[in-house]
Amino acid sequence: MADIALTEANANADLATRAEITRRAGRGDARFHFLTLAAAIVVLLIFSGVIISLVIGAFPAIKAFGLSFVSSSAWDPTDDEFGGLPSIYGTLITSVISMLVAVPVGIGIAIFLTELCPRMLRRPIGIAIELLAGIPSIIYGIWGLFVFAPWFQEHVQQPIIDATDGIPVIGSLFSGPPYGIGVFTAGLIISIMILPFISAVTRDVFETVPAMLKEAAYGLGCTTWEVMWRVVLPYARTGVVGGAMLALGRALGETMAVTFVIGNAHKIHASLFAPGTTISATIANEFTEATSKLYSSSLIFMGLILFFITFVVLAAAQLMLRRMERQAGAK
Repeated sequence: MADIALTEANANADLATRAEITRRAGRGDARFHFLTLAAAIVVLLIFSGVIISLVIGAFPAIKAFGLSFVSSSAWDPTDDEFGGLPSIYGTLITSVISMLVAVPVGIGIAIFLTELCPRMLRRPIGIAIELLAGIPSIIYGIWGLFVFAPWFQEHVQQPIIDATDGIPVIGSLFSGPPYGIGVFTAGLIISIMILPFISAVTRDVFETVPAMLKEAAYGLGCTTWEVMWRVVLPYARTGVVGGAMLALGRALGETMAVTFVIGNAHKIHASLFAPGTTISATIANEFTEATSKLYSSSLIFMGLILFFITFVVLAAAQLMLRRMERQAGAK
């Protein structure tokens, strides 16, 4: 009887211990849930605070110009006449140019590092590419202005202008004197800056592709190009698009490097070689010179527009990624 009582006492003690451990784990989970929820709420509060601050600061310009601010090219601080169309145009065009250059190059780098590069060179080359992301943007701007722009003016712009002279449409895109600086130059500088983001994310995504899929394709006689195009890219397309959208968000808001090489002209030209401006470059150049309330409010209004453009682009990217995931699941 004593043994039975002792066994029951030990069992009850074990149950009590397990119940106490479960209660402690529950309290820990509750605290962890609260901390993560608080972190998410803080992000939403910061996001809301930024929007509210921009709307309050931009309200005088919104009241004075309304939606015509987006479609107007006027920029006359003396008469308090402002329009954001040239800056919006420059922001979008430089971002498009940078993506057209950086996305194929970044994917090519990722393919080379994961499939073709000798093993002993993969890490040094990967580190060198990723170090590009750590270089301050003002260094890119200085290099672009004093090194890249003169070389680009002499060896690229002038031959392209001569070769496309008289060709409809294409000739107008590359017409005018070769300044070296301009919208196209700014787009190329941005492409160099966002290249590490695209290549790093794409390489990491490619490395998650199961080796069995690639080995099966090689076993069927596929070439490296066919394996990458028909196996790796379809499997990893969601991650590739996500990396590209991350880089696009960086390209839309780039400031200092663009300010150095774009020319800072509040005009829209048909030629991509002509000087222009972007929203971030305009704000950086003129905010300290904004003496009137309407002047500073107009600059804040452009910041609000840039915020809206970035938000729309990233939201559209998320919707596109979800749609791609659903289509892949359906297949």
